[in-house]
Amino acid sequence: MSPLISAAELKALLATSPDVLVCDCSFDLTEPQAGARAFAAAHVPGAVYVHVDKDLSAAKTGLNGRHPLPERAWFAARMAELGVNQSTWVIACDNAGGMYAARLWWMLRWIGHAGVRVLDGGVPAWRAAGGEMESGAAVARPAGDLALRPSLVEMVDFAELRSTLGRGRRLIVDARAADRFRGENETLDPVAGHIPGAANRFFRDNLGADGAFKPAAQLRAEWLEVMAGRAPTDLVQHCGSGVTGCHNLLAMEAAGLSGARLYPGSWSEWCAQPGAPVAIGS
Repeated sequence: MSPLISAAELKALLATSPDVLVCDCSFDLTEPQAGARAFAAAHVPGAVYVHVDKDLSAAKTGLNGRHPLPERAWFAARMAELGVNQSTWVIACDNAGGMYAARLWWMLRWIGHAGVRVLDGGVPAWRAAGGEMESGAAVARPAGDLALRPSLVEMVDFAELRSTLGRGRRLIVDARAADRFRGENETLDPVAGHIPGAANRFFRDNLGADGAFKPAAQLRAEWLEVMAGRAPTDLVQHCGSGVTGCHNLLAMEAAGLSGARLYPGSWSEWCAQPGAPVAIGS
């Protein structure tokens, strides 16, 4: 099954399945409350709001990046509090082409919940398909029974990535825009540049002009070019803070290329570590 779901498919699922929860992750890195305001103004009926900073991240220490992962048990409990059961199909969406929804998709799989998909094209696609919208606060659901299971994903931490840098067939892929990758126009992190040896695949290159993901065959062809003969398990995805790196992982999964890993701390953690090497340019 594709990790993506169309607006038409979601309409059918909501009409036929008793245990579906739409989680709206709309957000703005430069204005953290903008997503909550957008949700209150209009959202998919029955949806709940999931805040990137509050629900999908832990506290920052200055060394662990801008969106450090919370504890797995805490996150599982938080999603249960929002109404997620072991049997729930969670549909993640946002207003930014899956930029933030992909983080929730990855994190649910990280705590072992396989029943998660991302609404392709997000809230705009839902509107374009004639989907109803409602406003106001989310309607509270009874707490769910979601609990930790073995993780369905792999990741690497700073120590492992630093110790293996430049060794073997591993390829680090940076999901940030090309100018930030080159060390230009950096506005979010205190140090500009990228991890030495990394390749650049801007996450928005996974999307078509309509804001939805490109067809699976096209994504596969483009990612095979990036991989240059490597296996998906040879790739480590990262970005500025572990958010849009998940978008690249989602695109690879949609293309049938499973097994790449995430470096959750990403550039914001890497550049905060004393002595971590930095590269500038392409």
